[in-house]
Amino acid sequence: MGPTCIGSVVSVPGPWHPIAGGITAPAGFLASGLTAGLKPSGKPDLCLLLAPEGSVCAGSFTTNRVRAACVDLCAERLAATGGRARAVLTNSGQANACTGERGRSDSLRATAALAERLALAEEQVLICSTGVIGVPIPMPPLLAAMEPLVAGLSAEGGAAAATAILTTDLIDKQIALEASLGSSTVRIGGMAKGSGMIHPQMATMLGYLTCDAGVPADVWQDMVKRAVDRSFNAITVDGDTSTNDTYLAFAAGELLDPGHFEALEAGLTAVSQHLARAIARDGEGATCLIEVRVEGAADEAGARAIARTVAGSSLVKCAVHGRDPNWGRIVAAAGRAGVAFDPLAVALWLGEHQLMAAGQPLAFDRPAASAYLKARAAGAYLVDDTVGIRLRVGEGPGSGSAWGCDLSDQYVRINADYTT
Repeated sequence: MGPTCIGSVVSVPGPWHPIAGGITAPAGFLASGLTAGLKPSGKPDLCLLLAPEGSVCAGSFTTNRVRAACVDLCAERLAATGGRARAVLTNSGQANACTGERGRSDSLRATAALAERLALAEEQVLICSTGVIGVPIPMPPLLAAMEPLVAGLSAEGGAAAATAILTTDLIDKQIALEASLGSSTVRIGGMAKGSGMIHPQMATMLGYLTCDAGVPADVWQDMVKRAVDRSFNAITVDGDTSTNDTYLAFAAGELLDPGHFEALEAGLTAVSQHLARAIARDGEGATCLIEVRVEGAADEAGARAIARTVAGSSLVKCAVHGRDPNWGRIVAAAGRAGVAFDPLAVALWLGEHQLMAAGQPLAFDRPAASAYLKARAAGAYLVDDTVGIRLRVGEGPGSGSAWGCDLSDQYVRINADYTT
């Protein structure tokens, strides 16, 4: 399967171009996914990703103080091994968070059983869980599925793995890019899940990235951190940060010439942003993607903070859903982002419609602006379903983007009876 077209087409920089294969497109990576019986729905619920020998892994995790045991276990093992992880097991249906000592015990049992079958040290095996908080993993069916899960590992297993990690998602989220960097052909693959409980500083999501270029562990970790800040930490659906958010990025292969690190990071960021946008577009009850672009701030961090605040405003999200170009909500949200700027320098666009200049309102065609919003919803899951908001707050060099979605009554309905 090629890149999933959801929200907006991935922005592919420089030498990179989309290819098929998803998470297993890079050489040497294998994956599998199956139905182990963990979900009452009978849908796929267990997946495995295996990296080649010598791989390095960088991780980014939820900042929530209430964290699932699997998150702590992943962080501990990456720190203890210097990022030398080889495999990650993911179960969907149960978050295994707030389950006391059993949560850690079950995570240890699962990774030990998998390590034995893969002939790996337990410290090289990671685990991620997603689902309802307070519900432990049903261990008998999970352990019984280990043998077929390992037997099913394949270079064509990316699509099955991407499906097995989903919960309330309506669509799988995967992508792969390829580029010629010097004498090397490099591939990057990714998959993610997420639909609700999404907010910056790691949203309620799981994300995985693979790359078949060799990169020193410390350099790789720095690249991943910057990519996450510009992608998964720049999306919001509902303002809630989860207990289980995890992003794991693997790199394995012939050592890449440092002269190509910048191009590699551009590809890494493009994959991460595509997956992040896909999560925001698939927000529970959403009908469109919102992309907020802020320019003219003092620095990139300030621009991103303003963009995240606007994208996360419930009033902005409701106005977009109602196809109401109520621009006052946008500038009000920008003003509470905690970032200094001159209100008299603000300029604002909704799509091609300019609504403000020099801090003053402009006459604009309100019916046409409303029609622009209506057209974005009509293009659900197509290229043209992105509501573009552009805000200029000064003449500084800082620019940044954030992504969100509209807020509908369906979001309330989905979450009002989530466990009942």
